Amino acid sequence: MPPETPRDLAAEARKLPKADRLLAAADRAGFVARLGRGPVMDSVRSTLDGLRERILAGEPCPAEAEIEGRLIARLAGESRGSLRRVVNATGVVIHTNLGRAPLSDEALEAMREAGCYVSLEYDLAAGERGDRYGHASQALARLTGAEAALVVNNNAAAVMLALAALSDARPDRRVERAAWAEATPEPPIAPGGLHPPGTTDPPEVIVSRGQLVEIGGGFRVPDVLRRSGCRLVEVGTTNRTYARDYEAAVGERTRMLLSVHRSNFSLSGFVHDASLEELVEIGRRRELWVVEDLGSGTLLETPPFGLAPEPTVQERVRAGADLVCFSGDKLLGGPQAGILVGRREAVERARRHPLLRALRVDKVTLAGLSATLRHYERGEAVARVPVWRAIAQGEEALGARARAWLEALGGAASGASVREARSAVGGGSLPGVTLPTRALALSSADPERLAERLRLGDPPVVARIEEGLVLLDPRTVLPGEDPLVVAAVRAALAA
Repeated sequence: MPPETPRDLAAEARKLPKADRLLAAADRAGFVARLGRGPVMDSVRSTLDGLRERILAGEPCPAEAEIEGRLIARLAGESRGSLRRVVNATGVVIHTNLGRAPLSDEALEAMREAGCYVSLEYDLAAGERGDRYGHASQALARLTGAEAALVVNNNAAAVMLALAALSDARPDRRVERAAWAEATPEPPIAPGGLHPPGTTDPPEVIVSRGQLVEIGGGFRVPDVLRRSGCRLVEVGTTNRTYARDYEAAVGERTRMLLSVHRSNFSLSGFVHDASLEELVEIGRRRELWVVEDLGSGTLLETPPFGLAPEPTVQERVRAGADLVCFSGDKLLGGPQAGILVGRREAVERARRHPLLRALRVDKVTLAGLSATLRHYERGEAVARVPVWRAIAQGEEALGARARAWLEALGGAASGASVREARSAVGGGSLPGVTLPTRALALSSADPERLAERLRLGDPPVVARIEEGLVLLDPRTVLPGEDPLVVAAVRAALAA
């Protein structure tokens, strides 16, 4: 057929219904009342613009009923919102793209209750202003063995706050630890709270070249250091750094030795790192702060779960670091938060720094974190914290769940099977370490399309593709979600 002329294309485009007719159709379907006139009108215009482009590219104009159907389907999706609950069948326990750690029932209930008026900064017994950070700090101190603790909005913020708060002065180790807050009511803080980049003789922070990591999303440790106003001093090489490298780099403006745990990648072979104990010895002798960015931060030993050894927060506190910074939403298994634990003097300096106001967490986060910490204090973290419950699942139990899915599907899943696979911890934790699992494997001529159908279902089920098969790993499917997986697979295969 000869190509359509501009006149033909224009005539086809004129067949598109008017915007007000589509708006009326959306109103009859109840979407104007549900979403509001403005958002619905935006969807109408976007629908018409998209159709117009396709018509001008040579496609015929669909019937008006079909256009209305497309609009209603679009609005139905938008009414569910873009931030939706999904079923994580990927096998990645701490999945950054899916919100990292799922929360326990108790943490969710505590966060729901915190949506009301709560005693956030109010001492009920005294009838006066209270301490918003005390709700979690005491439990953190007990669990880690630290003198004090502080919570901010994520671990990058915790590291930045530590840099900004400690680089203004040397540690005062002559004062009794427990009495530091009373002895020094107002620690000296530079005007504005930060050292502006380019300031003459900024304080120096020494870091190993092998620890200048990128933690994801293009966010890098050197960037955090620069934004804090400190000058980065790199020592050692990518694969080998010794205590003597730190010692040789200490100068008049040195204020801190920073250790960064490589939680999202590993080095092997001809490698060496100065130990935290060695850095602490140098710090004590040269009157320097010693801070460790532990990243994921676990309170539980990892080898009993078949995982590689991961330093616990308690170990790093015992090693003598002034501050240990770690995440609340990774191996701790709570809501997104950055946690600082350590010596009282260091924590108090961070607590009183003006930057804390910009980094503080809200009541809902504190409620969820406090409930998560209670699981650890009661010794029930493995059973109640979803991250550890998922990690602790054995192959037999996982295989039984996957086989139950297969049996429930019956003839709807021709060619499906249960096969051996590997799960990942994820979230920048324990790089390269996987756990054996059993997964439901779906065979399809177009596995990408099948995975897409699962993602577009209600609720969305996110799987992974491996060796041309769509795998659904029960390790990360929460208790109670098994029927949702079976229904989603049946619908996706039927489509």
